[in-house]
Amino acid sequence: MANTADIRNGLILKLDGALYSVVEFGQNKTARAAAKVWAKLKGVDNNRSIEHTWNSGDTIYPVRVERRSYQFLYKDDSGFNLMDNSTFEQIVVAENMVDRPDLYKDGQECQVMINTETEMPMGVELPASIVLRVTYTEPGLKGDTATRTLKPATLETGATVNVPLFVDNDELIKINTVTGEYVERVKG
Repeated sequence: MANTADIRNGLILKLDGALYSVVEFGQNKTARAAAKVWAKLKGVDNNRSIEHTWNSGDTIYPVRVERRSYQFLYKDDSGFNLMDNSTFEQIVVAENMVDRPDLYKDGQECQVMINTETEMPMGVELPASIVLRVTYTEPGLKGDTATRTLKPATLETGATVNVPLFVDNDELIKINTVTGEYVERVKG
């Protein structure tokens, strides 16, 4: 059985009948009282974010989660259609379970978190960074690189990100999928 010493970022816990992912955690120690463990939790099966506190050593109920490699096929009215890369089975996942849905393109690799108790998908995540093509951006002025000035750029998926002035149309750029920000140009 797991206790509060096993809490770490990304751990999925069952709390009051709902599933939560640990975003941040820490300990509060005082001279007179027992140590407390706190955690900021984000709902996996709901959109709630809560903060919870346990006494040090209390029992917690982690859920075993497997990350499986899938490929994004297409999006339709029923949701995001994904294919398992090893078995070629297809699943449909609702858009609210997908992390950064505006950055998915056909054939994109992603990770599906599967609850091993129920074999049901819990969420879909992109890799830490992806490469996308800029379809439209305003031209930058030559020599205007002294400041970190940014301009909006539309990507091949329809998403809009801010890029430096030197980025032009039809260039490949790397995007941080956690923040949704420009990282660097990629030679294609």
